[in-house]
Amino acid sequence: MSASAFSSGPAPTGPGPTGRGPGTALDAGGLLDTLGVAAVVLDATGRIVLWSPHAETVFGYGAADALGRPAAHLLVADRHRQHVQSLFEHVMAGGGPWAGVFPVRHRDGHTLLVEFRNTRLQDDQNRLYALMLASDRETVRRVERDLSLSAHLVTHSPIGLAVLDPHLRFVLVNPALEHIDGRPATAHLGRTPRQTLASPDIDTLERALRDVLATGRSVLSHTLRGPARADGRAPVWSVSLYRLQTPGQLVIGVAASIVDITDQHHAAQAAARAKGRLTVIADASERVGTTLDLDVTARELADLVVPGLADIAAVDVLEDILTGPRPRARATAPGPAVFRALAVKAAYATPAQEAADPVGTPARYETERLVTHCARTGRPVLVAHVTDSDLPRIARDAPSAALLRHAGIHSYLAVPLRARGAVLGVLDLKRARNPAPFDDEDVQLASELAARAAVAIDNARWYRHQSQAALALQRHLLPHNPPHLHRLDVAYRYQPASAAIEVGGDWFDAIPLPDRTTALVVGDVMGSGINAAATMGQLRTAARTLARLGLPPATVLHHLDRTATDLDDAMATCVYAVYDPHRHHCRLAAAGHPPPVHIPVDQPPRLLALPTGAPLGVGGVPFETQEIPFTSGDELLLYTDGLVETRDQDIDVRLTALTDLLTASGRLPLEETCDLLLGSLRHPGDHDDVALLIARARSDRPAGTAPAHTANPATRDSGTEAAP
Repeated sequence: MSASAFSSGPAPTGPGPTGRGPGTALDAGGLLDTLGVAAVVLDATGRIVLWSPHAETVFGYGAADALGRPAAHLLVADRHRQHVQSLFEHVMAGGGPWAGVFPVRHRDGHTLLVEFRNTRLQDDQNRLYALMLASDRETVRRVERDLSLSAHLVTHSPIGLAVLDPHLRFVLVNPALEHIDGRPATAHLGRTPRQTLASPDIDTLERALRDVLATGRSVLSHTLRGPARADGRAPVWSVSLYRLQTPGQLVIGVAASIVDITDQHHAAQAAARAKGRLTVIADASERVGTTLDLDVTARELADLVVPGLADIAAVDVLEDILTGPRPRARATAPGPAVFRALAVKAAYATPAQEAADPVGTPARYETERLVTHCARTGRPVLVAHVTDSDLPRIARDAPSAALLRHAGIHSYLAVPLRARGAVLGVLDLKRARNPAPFDDEDVQLASELAARAAVAIDNARWYRHQSQAALALQRHLLPHNPPHLHRLDVAYRYQPASAAIEVGGDWFDAIPLPDRTTALVVGDVMGSGINAAATMGQLRTAARTLARLGLPPATVLHHLDRTATDLDDAMATCVYAVYDPHRHHCRLAAAGHPPPVHIPVDQPPRLLALPTGAPLGVGGVPFETQEIPFTSGDELLLYTDGLVETRDQDIDVRLTALTDLLTASGRLPLEETCDLLLGSLRHPGDHDDVALLIARARSDRPAGTAPAHTANPATRDSGTEAAP
């Protein structure tokens, strides 16, 4: 425990617990019981006058052991008592409420971290007291993580989610459900399903909702028909229902998950009417959508339909689908469209391949093209018997029409790639050697295959969009402009992987400190995607907070290691340095990170042989601080492993290449040094991202003034592995 047990104003500056905002109490038997909140009241002298049962659970002391005793002597280690007393006086003087986390001495002797909420009380005789609400920090963090995960899943889930209160009124609707039923959240909230959904199955749905509320038995995959659309087809949704209740068993409503299964439903009906097509459809389920790679998915679809259904196939996707946000249902619209061919497949060598648009290159399709008409209307286009007058509407230009004529194209079919109510593109099919013309059965089969493949294509497109979102999050969490630093110039870069599907968790930071020193940080979170970027943001924030406490580098890494351990299997490498322009030295510590490069002003670059330690998140591993002289003109390069690690060269070879490059380049401007390193050491297709930071000490002395005495040669701090 610390001053947080007694203070109630804004968190004071300088070393101390991390301030947090107030929480929100819920119903009895709910969240507060889960948190196990302890309540303690202190009198004006700091003695305990009230002690709740939960206080015994949290701190281990019974009321008889605690009442009447000074809280500071009971719960606080000796080294914190002076700080505790000053904060307690600050609270009792009317400094306002305070919240934070601090170590507490448990009755059994171990130390635990406890999160506090504190405020001052006054009775009717103007006597002052301090109210302390406390809970085990790990319990609070677990609840916070659960709430954060739940909120993220609700907002970003591709599955429609809703919550109804015990009166069956909507109280929550996520964006996916708005897209599924075509109604904004405002059209749901406060209304019942009967008032919102014009469904022929509404009576069945209401009975199921009431049954779930009454019995607690979940309903899984209940089929619900929606109102008929403009095309005459009624959407079909798969609905699952679950009762919601607090830990105290108070029923608070029903949760519903909704998946649009319209395409699958109608495809299944068509398959039941034509059992001969089931084999191909089953094959599509196994062969299309095996990865979340958009190009691979398109090739799988083309491979599926050739040669069984067509001699030549092309998968064309609308360009704005690839570059824009999640598509919405498209109305019929005239005018040209821009497509990109993702796959072209032929059963044999044929001039028709030359007539196809090059894969990967956007192409403008005029209004007259049948592919454009198919995409604009969202309906199949069948030309059972192709004539010379049809070829100009099939081919992109006259030479291509001639190639199709030479290839013997005699039948043509285009079906839309439709997923979740939107047209993504077109599956283009042609027959030449196959003598049978396309017919209605082929239209049904191709449409079913396209519908299944379109969902996989949309998933791959959505996954790519999420990867881009992760990169945007990563860039947002990193510094944008170099801060003004005392006697230090910095430049830094972040470069995502060229060939990786997802962005990683590399970060850098330059932090000006109150004593006019500067903390420099470079780290690399293991893993990729939004989770890695979010973990990076948490570790970066923690590092900035710890840096301002003036702790030695090894101690900062010790606390970051504990932070990473709390982040559910998060691991990261990190190097942390503090430059002191007054003493002309730099103190560094590393956690499993590549060695920094020190570039003295009058000597060649050298790799610093820091004790590497273990990555953050391993837990319980000591770290060491090393000190190097760092005078005016000296440079320090920090970087992540993506700059030097490759699959075909030993790491020592790459590190030598790094120092040789710095030696040969001479004293370049820092920005040019960053560009040189990335341009020379990185290669197209590298599978890891890179963060690098280079700093150069500068002198603010007038010209001709003698330089200050430099620090002693490199030394190691002792005892910096332990927490303060």
